[in-house]
Amino acid sequence: MFHHVGAWQASDRFNINSQLEHLQAKYVGTGHADMNRFEWAVNIQRDSYASYVGHYPMLAYFAIAENESIGRERYNFMQVFFLSISSRPS
Repeated sequence: MFHHVGAWQASDRFNINSQLEHLQAKYVGTGHADMNRFEWAVNIQRDSYASYVGHYPMLAYFAIAENESIGRERYNFMQVFFLSISSRPS
């Protein structure tokens, strides 16, 4: 069976684009067409630090790796988290 590839491309492209738009609307971190590189990087950094603070085993891992207390590590992560949210390029 031979399928004409040209007929598939237009519908597949539309389907992929509509799926991408759906994901971008549903999940903020996936970005959108007007998002610049800085905004995307800030979203990734913010989500990562929020995950580190929210998952105790991950926080404990970082605390052991850096030879800090878990409370100090949480404080340091929250500082970076808030700095990344408040800083914007000029």
